[in-house]
Amino acid sequence: MSLLAQVFAVIAAFIHVLFFVMESIVFSKPKVWRRFGLKSQADAEVMKGMAFNQGFYNLFLALGVLVGVVLVHAGAVVSGVAAVVFGCACMLAAAVVLVSSNRHFLKAGVVQGALPLLAIALVVL
Repeated sequence: MSLLAQVFAVIAAFIHVLFFVMESIVFSKPKVWRRFGLKSQADAEVMKGMAFNQGFYNLFLALGVLVGVVLVHAGAVVSGVAAVVFGCACMLAAAVVLVSSNRHFLKAGVVQGALPLLAIALVVL
C-alpha cells in the first residue's frame, strides 16, 4: 500500500472523526445543526438522537481505517489493506448515498468521499 494511499486514508479518517464530534458531541449548537440543513433548534432536538448514532458510525469507520494503516505498518499488510479499503469503501458509499438523496449536499459528499476514493484508487492501481 503506497504512502500516498495511506495519507489519503488517514486524512479521510480524521475528517470522519470530525463528523463524529459534530454529530455526537456538539450537534445541539446552531452553527453545527445548520450545517446539516436544519432550520430550528426544535428540528435539531428531533434529529439529535439519530445524529448521535450516525456520529458513532463515522467514528467506527475512522477507527477501522486507522487500525488498517497500523496493521500495514506492523507487517500485517493483507489484513491492513483490507481494513483500509473496506473503511474507505464504506465512506465513499455513504457519500454517494448522501448526494443521491439530496443534491444540495454535493459539497458535503465530495468532502466525505473524495479522499476515500483516492485512497482506494491508489490501492487498486
